[in-house]
Amino acid sequence: MDGLLPGLPGGERVSDAPPPAGAFDAGPLLLGVRHHGPGSARAVRAALDAASPAVVLIEGPPEADPLIPLAADPGLRPPVALLAHAVDEPGRSAFWPLAEFSPEWVAIRWAVERGVPARFIDLPATHSLAWEEDTEPAGAEEGAAEHARVDPLAALAEAAGYDDPERWWEDAVEHRGPGRDEPFAPFAALEDAMGALRERYGDGGRPRDLAREAYMRLQIRAARKESGDEVAVVCGAWHVPALRAKATVTADRALLKGLPKLRTDLTWVPWTHRRLARSSGYGAGIDSPGWYAHLFGAPDRPVERWLTKVAGLLREEDRIVSSAHVIEAVRLADTLAVMRGRPLPGLTETTDAVRAVLCEGSDVPLSLVYDRLVVGDVLGEVPESAPAVPLQRDLAREQRRLRLKPEALERELELDLRKDTDAARARLLHRLRLLGVGWGEPARSRGSTGTFRETWRLRWEPELSVRIAEAGVWGTTVLGAATAKAEADAIGARALAEVTALAEQCLLAGLPDALPVVMRVLADRAALDADVGHLAQALPALVRSLRYGDVRGTDTGALADVAAALAERVFIGLPPACTTLDTVAAQEMRGHVDAVHGAVGLLAETLTGHDELRPRWRAVLRTLSRRDTVPGLIRGRAVRLLLDDGVLEAEDVARLMGLALSPGTLPGDAAAWVEGFVGGGGGGLLLVHDERLLGLVDAWLTSVPADAFTDVLPLLRRTFSAYEPGVRRTLGELVRRGPGSGTGATAHPATSPGFAPEPDTGRADAVLPVLRLLLGLTPAQPEPMDDNSYAGVGT
Repeated sequence: MDGLLPGLPGGERVSDAPPPAGAFDAGPLLLGVRHHGPGSARAVRAALDAASPAVVLIEGPPEADPLIPLAADPGLRPPVALLAHAVDEPGRSAFWPLAEFSPEWVAIRWAVERGVPARFIDLPATHSLAWEEDTEPAGAEEGAAEHARVDPLAALAEAAGYDDPERWWEDAVEHRGPGRDEPFAPFAALEDAMGALRERYGDGGRPRDLAREAYMRLQIRAARKESGDEVAVVCGAWHVPALRAKATVTADRALLKGLPKLRTDLTWVPWTHRRLARSSGYGAGIDSPGWYAHLFGAPDRPVERWLTKVAGLLREEDRIVSSAHVIEAVRLADTLAVMRGRPLPGLTETTDAVRAVLCEGSDVPLSLVYDRLVVGDVLGEVPESAPAVPLQRDLAREQRRLRLKPEALERELELDLRKDTDAARARLLHRLRLLGVGWGEPARSRGSTGTFRETWRLRWEPELSVRIAEAGVWGTTVLGAATAKAEADAIGARALAEVTALAEQCLLAGLPDALPVVMRVLADRAALDADVGHLAQALPALVRSLRYGDVRGTDTGALADVAAALAERVFIGLPPACTTLDTVAAQEMRGHVDAVHGAVGLLAETLTGHDELRPRWRAVLRTLSRRDTVPGLIRGRAVRLLLDDGVLEAEDVARLMGLALSPGTLPGDAAAWVEGFVGGGGGGLLLVHDERLLGLVDAWLTSVPADAFTDVLPLLRRTFSAYEPGVRRTLGELVRRGPGSGTGATAHPATSPGFAPEPDTGRADAVLPVLRLLLGLTPAQPEPMDDNSYAGVGT
């Protein structure tokens, strides 16, 4: 609790120099600050150096007093935060973030470096976490009813004639360093200003502050009894007038009487500059933590050093920035500050100079400067000696073993599952996702899309420490916790699709002990669920699980039996389920049909001894394509799938389309059939390459009555707007010249190159030298080609 450096005698100060006269004449030295203000941080350091107090009291939860000595550990690097969470309900938590430029952190470091006792004196977390929203201390209603919540900085800025509180704070504090001769003067001035605000606004719409300030006063009295009057208090400037006010011990204890309690744990956790920039959290919400860190750390010439950083970043992004650009930007920032009546250029002036000179007026590179420098991606570090839940320690061990370092900057991670380390990384990330710890999110691979490759997008957020604490109820290791969580989720799942998705997650995460429980629940739910939509929705996840099992070496025998049985039930129940559906239900069922079609194809390739799956599914599609009670959207889709599989010939497709688009069919039904047939991937190219089908669609469209055209137009726009621009342009050209007899390309070979019924051997021969070069063949070793060899060559 004393906050001593290792090796220093307890309670001794490094310097025995007496405090300056007047430092403690009015009682404890109250240093009112702005949380995360570099100017306040510099002033606190100067005041503590001048006063040399016997004890330092800091606004913060007193349960964290045992954590103060860790500030002497070089492994504790800000930004960090004190995390308090309820032992029985880890999701109920609070953070107290501290940056390098936070006055509280400067006070902690000053104390531990000099062997001066330091303590936190704010309301204990055991009360603040248990305090419900509708619970207020006694006597709190009077101030809250009179005044809305007040922003002290905004009120002072308005009084000074500023419309921007941040700009006023920069001019009044950040650009005016603490005077060496009068280190306490800034705090006295700020105390007077806050005193005037408290006289006018009372508690400022913060009724809970009454209890907090009562507890602080009690702690200050106790410290003065122990150490005399040489007590320094570092707290928010808003609280200083209340701490200076005369109040009896009885009155303070009355405000704290009856506050709820709960058991809490506290520890240090890493924090980020980006998280400091958000508006929530204790003392957070600063717009430019990277800029503030620069102001606090720059020994001199902050503007010149800042613009040099900006130039370095832009050069890394291959932008042309010279020393002359930096010099001109400094001149412009200084000129803007003079024109605007500011003592020094602030962030506004430097940003304007960067935009005009270094970014040449463009906001695109300027946004990069804001993201990387003004806010920044700095992530703090916490030593292993800091308290942590067992699950957090196991995760840290896994991160070190797999060389996966948490980073605040978002990055992509490509994993090859054929490598042991990458496979272990993928399992860890999947286990964390199952536990609700979203450190990584799966992303689309830019290269191969095979099952042996995964792409992840990683970014560590401070809130993940809370998620880990919450997940600690499931186990002490990541593997054990993920297994227990998967089993519990399977038993509590309500929908069949949830169980199949969970089975997929178990395979991805490598949870062999959880899989039997999940499979037992899956078999029971599949046997009882009669909803074809649920069955169709569950099948694709099962099939994907079978494929994942192949590359991960997992035994998926139980999954194969369930998947085959599930597919058979879908085959039987799908035709009756597709009858008499409205538009919305037909759209949903079409998605199920597409999903089942892809799943059956993969299932037939994966399972041995199930060769009948494809013929059975194609028979179902034939039934759907010919049944009049099935919506046109699904009938058209069934015909398209059969065509893609090579089951239907072009003549059969033309006949079915002609029947669907005959004059006796309602325009709405015909448009739905067209949407089902040519909608989705490849539909536009199908019309481009088969002008006979395009002619049928064109003839039907021109025959739609005017009064019905507006009804079918939204369906057609939705269908054709999904095509690539090049496909739409080609279709437009084909329609403009009109369909020809038979194949339009034969009638107009000049206007439709590449659409002849036979390959253009001359054009194909032109690519042979390039192909030989790519394949490593010499002209003396020509690749043998027959008449069908041109079928795969683009024409």
